[in-house]
Amino acid sequence: MKKQIVVINGTGGSGKDTFIDFCSKYCETFNFSSITKIKEIAKLMGWTGSKTEKDRKFLADLKSLSTNYNDMPYNNTKNAIDDFYKSSALIMFIHVREPEEITKIVSAFGAITLLIKRKNYKLITSNLSDANVENYNYDYIITNDTLESLEVSAKEFVKEIVK
Repeated sequence: MKKQIVVINGTGGSGKDTFIDFCSKYCETFNFSSITKIKEIAKLMGWTGSKTEKDRKFLADLKSLSTNYNDMPYNNTKNAIDDFYKSSALIMFIHVREPEEITKIVSAFGAITLLIKRKNYKLITSNLSDANVENYNYDYIITNDTLESLEVSAKEFVKEIVK
């Protein structure tokens, strides 16, 4: 079985982590977010971990600043990918919002892309990162209708990409 990197995206609350949890039932996974270090820095600056529109914009702006300054989010992602290849996990999920960052990871590492959509769930548009979630041509799109159907989709997804 080959290892596969999957860039996963979807608006807040769409079910990305639930989907990954379901995938983890069928093979070992490695879950990483490109914004983890940004959140650590944000906490040093007083961010409390909440996800209001103001908080989301703050995190997106901070990520953009750090990307422009020294590409820290991408470099942290590269380090996590190295860790993934040393692990026993077969699928690495990387949470990335920005289309240009997704493209970099796909080009550099041969990743595939996945969008999780949730019916009747409002797209967040208060910041550029969240507003551009659907502005990418994803390899896979999974609609989260119910937990049961999401688990079925996760099982089928794992079967398909870990042949």
